[in-house]
Amino acid sequence: MAKQKKTIAKNAKTGRFVIGSAGFGKISAVEGIRMTAAMKKRAGDARAKGLTAEEYRRTIIRSYRKG
Repeated sequence: MAKQKKTIAKNAKTGRFVIGSAGFGKISAVEGIRMTAAMKKRAGDARAKGLTAEEYRRTIIRSYRKG
């Protein structure tokens, strides 16, 4: 039985590829980067709230800001 090939979404306007969080996690693992529980929770919360990419970036920056 032939194995089905997964397709990667490509934005027609920009020509950029979009990978999901599972794919990103695998790529990061090769580089030795692991998502902490807090990072996973933050990503889940952002997904649930429907944040835009810019809003999500601001949330990440706020969480690492000192004082």
